[in-house]
Amino acid sequence: MKQILLILLMVAEVSTLYAQDTLSLSKTEFLEKVSINNQQARIAEKQAAMAQADYQQSNALFLPTVTASYTAMTTNNPLMAFGSKLNQEILTQQDFNPALLNDPDNVENYATEIMVLQPLLNLDGVYGRTAAKIQKEAYQLKAERTKEYLQFEATKQYMQLQLAYKAVEVLERAELTVNEAVRMTTDYYDQGLVQKADVLDVKVRANEVKSQLRYARSNVQNASDQILTLMGQEPGSYVLKPEGQPPLEYTSASYPVILPQNRKDLLAMDKSVHGYQNMLKSSKMKFVPRINAFGSFQIYDNQPFGFDANGYILGAKLSWNIFSGYANVAKTTKTRLEMEKVTLEQEEYQLKQQAELSRANRLLTDVEHKVELSQVAFEQASESFKIRKDRFEEGLEKTVDLLSAESQKYQKELQLQQAIFEYNYTKEYLQFLTRE
Repeated sequence: MKQILLILLMVAEVSTLYAQDTLSLSKTEFLEKVSINNQQARIAEKQAAMAQADYQQSNALFLPTVTASYTAMTTNNPLMAFGSKLNQEILTQQDFNPALLNDPDNVENYATEIMVLQPLLNLDGVYGRTAAKIQKEAYQLKAERTKEYLQFEATKQYMQLQLAYKAVEVLERAELTVNEAVRMTTDYYDQGLVQKADVLDVKVRANEVKSQLRYARSNVQNASDQILTLMGQEPGSYVLKPEGQPPLEYTSASYPVILPQNRKDLLAMDKSVHGYQNMLKSSKMKFVPRINAFGSFQIYDNQPFGFDANGYILGAKLSWNIFSGYANVAKTTKTRLEMEKVTLEQEEYQLKQQAELSRANRLLTDVEHKVELSQVAFEQASESFKIRKDRFEEGLEKTVDLLSAESQKYQKELQLQQAIFEYNYTKEYLQFLTRE
């Protein structure tokens, strides 16, 4: 009965990782889903669309404004009553009677008016439209750079998922090895060839591997949740399994050491500076006169929906806001300070990105050296374990030494996989930093 319970517990532990549905996911499919469904990418697209809408609003600088109105009124105001009859073209000689002029009867007036305003020369609007266009282009570049970052982040998460599965694989092999060691040590103990302490040492090591394997399987679930989140899906819904194993070797590569000026985020910041420069020009142009044309067509009648009389007005207006309580001066000063602030932010950002590129290049060299050392260490640990295992089977090696060699072998294998992951991740990061 105890053996049956033990087997059931082992099966439950092994199947913990697969309690949920496991779906296979290729890297290409993953990257495509991230570009379509990721929330950050969609937010960036919305911001670019909002900037496009702001730019479209500036079409009012060239297109006319057309309004229509219908007004119904009744009045005995002397001026309004006389003017209404005049607009309706129903004045008679009797209406000039002073008594009627001073105390008219109620007059009803129904007016339909169509008004058109056409901008002719608004220099502040011209520069404002240019600024809006540049801002639109800057947000489009930001959206594209956001997608590039998400592709980089998705590649990193996919590599981490591969590494998590590799860790599970290594620890499962370690578990098989240590279980075999438990069996052999127990047999030797039954034959009186080893001490009780040797059996306990092996069982302690078995429990350690078991615990490490549990954490490794949890890391697989954690990595799956990160990938599901990037794809815009509910984390924890199922476990993902990558197609293919992480690379067992690395390929040397080199990257530029100077920051490319055509990188999308750098171009976006440069456009932001130009946008503020045009906004400053727009603020200054508010001191320049504006010229606008206007026209209206009116229809009057003393009956609802009547159209007996009509007239029109056409004209042009030159307006000059000479003084607005210091508001325009203060706004121009603020815009100039904002432009200087954005310029300083651009310079700081470029310096930081150049420093990050230099750091990443140095890191690539360091990690490459780390991979080489880890490869040698893993080969040496594997050879040492093989020798000690052969000697142990011949009764020439202590149990504690065998366990130490076994632990070191799998530890060095995991370290090698981690080092290769760091190297490939650094290469992806450098590609992201130098992408134009």
